[in-house]
This record gives sequence, C-alpha cells and structure tokens, in this order.
Amino acid sequence: MVYYIIALVAFLVDQGTKYLVASRMELSEQIPVIGNFFLITSHRNRGAAFGILQDQRWFFILITSIVVIAIIWYLQKVMKTSNKLLPLALSLVLGGAIGNFIDRVIAGEVVDFLMFNFGNYTFPIFNVADSCIVVGVGLIILDSFLDMKRNPSNPNTEGNEEA
Repeated sequence: MVYYIIALVAFLVDQGTKYLVASRMELSEQIPVIGNFFLITSHRNRGAAFGILQDQRWFFILITSIVVIAIIWYLQKVMKTSNKLLPLALSLVLGGAIGNFIDRVIAGEVVDFLMFNFGNYTFPIFNVADSCIVVGVGLIILDSFLDMKRNPSNPNTEGNEEA
C-alpha cells in the first residue's frame, strides 16, 4: 500500500504545481528563481518529451493507459519481494504517468514550467510528473544493475559440464 501512497503523493504534487502555474501565471510568463539559469515558465505541451509528436492526444491517452495498467500489474508482482527499490521506482513512474495522463484527458495538453538554461542552450521545459518518470526510470536502471550484482551468473560455467 505504501507504494500507491508514494504514487499518489507524486501525482498530487504534480497536479498542485501545475494548478498553481496555470491559474496564477500567464502563458509564457517567467519567474526567475536562480538568475537566468532556472526559471518557472508557464508553458503548454501538446506532445511528448522534447515536444515530439505534437497533437497526438489520443495516441498518448492509449499508450499511457496501457503503460499504467502494466505498471500496476508489475507493481503488484514486485511488492511481494524483498526488493524495495524497484517498487519505489515503479511508484514514481506511475504517479508521473497518471499526472500527465490527466492533463491530456482534461485539457489535451500538459502544463510544463521548469526551465533550465545552460549558457545558450535551453533544456526543454518540463514538470514534476516528468521528473518523477525520469527519476523512476533511472531507479529501474539502477535496480537492474544491482540485480545483476546480486544474482551473478558465470557464463564460463554454463554448458561446460565434464563427463
């Protein structure tokens, strides 16, 4: 149950921050947080990460529905193991996916607002849901590496049985 609470908290923080930006800022308005490096910027995205696949609302709704169902199924499966990192990672991905899903269903677009500038390069504007998804996926990758370390298989001993 704790993992669903984590997903719920991620979802609520995402939706709360998006609500504040959408209701209190004009579109394209910017609030500097750390000079020109980090700005809160009111932006809308009708596509996916980095603005790809613009205006493919129903595609995203379908894919996200399948992904959410798969995550819930897999989360149920891994919650029963002693591994705590993988369910945490899946919870973050789940909360983030549902956060962006709700935006697409209700408004047809996602509210983005976290903007980072690195010199002349501006990283694509993103939101809390995107952050949860990226951190969750990073933790899934980390868990995969840790799992390889926990369960090493020696390829030199497989199939080399002596008579």
